[in-house]
Amino acid sequence: MTSHGHPNPRILVVDDDPGVRLLMTEALRQQSLWVEAAADGEQALEVIARTPPELILLDVQMPGLSGFEVCRRIRARDAGEPITVVMVTGLDDTASIERAYEEGATDFITKPINWPLLGHRVRYLLRARAAFIQLQRSEARLAEAQRIARLGHWEWDIASGDVEWSTEVYRIFGLDPARFRPSHTRFLGRVHPEDRPRVEAAVEQALQGDDEYSVDHRVETPGGHLRIVHEQGEVVRDSGGRPIRMRGTVQDITERHDTERRIRHLAYYDPLTNLPNRRLFQEQTDLELRHAERTGKVLALLYLDLDRFQQINETLGHELGDEVLKEVAQRLERSLRHSDLVGRGGTLFEVSHLGGDEFTILVSQLTNTQVVAEIAQRLLTDLARVFRIHGQEFYLNASIGAALYPEDGRDRDTLLRSADSALRHAKQREGNQLAFYSADMNARVRQRLTLETRLRRALEEEGLRLHYQPQVTVDGGRIIGVEALLRWNDTELGEVSPAQFIPLAEETGLIIPIGEWVLNTACRQAREWESLGHPLHLGVNLSPLQFRRHDLVACIERALKDSGLTPGLLELELTEGTLMGDLPASMRVLDDLKALGARLSVDDFGTGYSSLTYLQRFPLDSLKIDRSFIRDLTCDDHDAAIIKAVIALGHNLGLTLIAEGVEKPAQRDFLAAEGCDLIQGFLFGRPMPADAFGERLTAQTPPKAVSRA
Repeated sequence: MTSHGHPNPRILVVDDDPGVRLLMTEALRQQSLWVEAAADGEQALEVIARTPPELILLDVQMPGLSGFEVCRRIRARDAGEPITVVMVTGLDDTASIERAYEEGATDFITKPINWPLLGHRVRYLLRARAAFIQLQRSEARLAEAQRIARLGHWEWDIASGDVEWSTEVYRIFGLDPARFRPSHTRFLGRVHPEDRPRVEAAVEQALQGDDEYSVDHRVETPGGHLRIVHEQGEVVRDSGGRPIRMRGTVQDITERHDTERRIRHLAYYDPLTNLPNRRLFQEQTDLELRHAERTGKVLALLYLDLDRFQQINETLGHELGDEVLKEVAQRLERSLRHSDLVGRGGTLFEVSHLGGDEFTILVSQLTNTQVVAEIAQRLLTDLARVFRIHGQEFYLNASIGAALYPEDGRDRDTLLRSADSALRHAKQREGNQLAFYSADMNARVRQRLTLETRLRRALEEEGLRLHYQPQVTVDGGRIIGVEALLRWNDTELGEVSPAQFIPLAEETGLIIPIGEWVLNTACRQAREWESLGHPLHLGVNLSPLQFRRHDLVACIERALKDSGLTPGLLELELTEGTLMGDLPASMRVLDDLKALGARLSVDDFGTGYSSLTYLQRFPLDSLKIDRSFIRDLTCDDHDAAIIKAVIALGHNLGLTLIAEGVEKPAQRDFLAAEGCDLIQGFLFGRPMPADAFGERLTAQTPPKAVSRA
């Protein structure tokens, strides 16, 4: 049993969006959790006052009391076992996250919510809460047994404020016992200003219950010298548990600290470039390899060598050669520091100088190996710029060999040998080249470059084409709509999957001209069907790059005008992520599109933010339920419950519901029973060329103008 008598942990969901409340409640109940919901902060506080839950999922932005204010009030009244407070927010700025923690939040979940994993995340937090409570109890039992060693003794009577220092403490602080009367405030005045908040926090925490602290910090002597001290202290309490004294020791560790720092720098850093040397490179690589093994992330090692550097040493002298190496080190660090590729998705780098003209770049926590090639190309480009040293101007090239963990080596030595082997291959290709050790990786890089070249050529030579998939009524199976889908059959590569070339088009910006071609071609085709008595609603996807372009509305207006298509037959499909990127800007663009007469649809609903509170602010006409929910709806109660909720809430907002990926009669029957409006999927037709689709239309009586409104 839980602390409140319920057989399962008790969860409180607080969100002003009824759709989010319902979806979140259904997702958690599938995990056998006891769930109660509140529509605003006031209602939540009433529920908490009545029966405190173990965990609260708390929306940040609500009318009335914000989630921050509710969290602050919860923490102000916390008594007994703490409540785990998880802030649920679509905000991604660090200030909001920091404020959430300042107000006492335990953790946060950002929208879009991964519904299947929500219950598991909550159960993990509940286990962490139980472990934290147990840890608190254990620390309280152990605190009495902990003692400290004493050096340079001090003691502070908290009630009277009197402080006593031993002679050694005065010496460390550079103060005259005859002229300086110590107090806790005057002691803090000698602590370096940057360290003072940390020391104050440590002392206060000890007074409030930890009973002891240990901290290294700097002190300023009257002569302006800085010393580093190690300070330890413990609290003495009376029989009632109130703190009455603190006592402890101070040890001057300045010389030891400086010596250790100098020794470490000499041991681990190259004196010429000030970069990590081979020894530190080895330790860092071993550490990152262990981390990569635990996390399953990819790690890349780039081995860089300057082409014809020996000629500079022999012609211009070793002194200038040393200056070249220092400039190379600075360019490598500057290039990586300013690159938008490094830091993306948590990617980190570390540059090292192994000796001579050999450098390594360790790139860790990679999620996309293509980034390695882009980083290497950036480095080669920056090193190819002119060098100006001591009045001399000259150019250098470099070669880079790359090896990947785990495929090219699972330990440091193997990985370094693989990168060195790749470097030799790069230098054999006349330098200024990147080579991967893995033949497969080399092939993938070449394949991507080939794919991009062929895609550009396909766009220029009209090698792309459109297929059309019918959208039918759920009751009679009548075609009243169609979605235009891009296809590419290359003369050399064969049929290329959209999952392969669409992301490439987005990365390279080709999606802009491709998207314009799709829009114009589809509108002309839909107009042809309209003229034959088939006024079908035409669904055309807009990518995020298209949506953010300033000329989007003009482009769509031009496509409608040139094709002659009735504007109300064009339905523009956007993902939730596209709409939620910049809400004010999205509202302006959507209003302008509606002014043209076009319809607006949210594609893949359920995989993004799934917030009907936001969506009802947009001038939308329909929602397309993502195929991932349709696939298992007849055997997965979780997916079925979510689809029921989406259909009901969508209809309440006056939206048309379209289900994608329908392949089985049982799926169709379920959707029909729940009142879904339209269905799209292999059960009714695969995407097909325009001619085949036209033949399909002639097989049914030409419909009159049909409205989804």
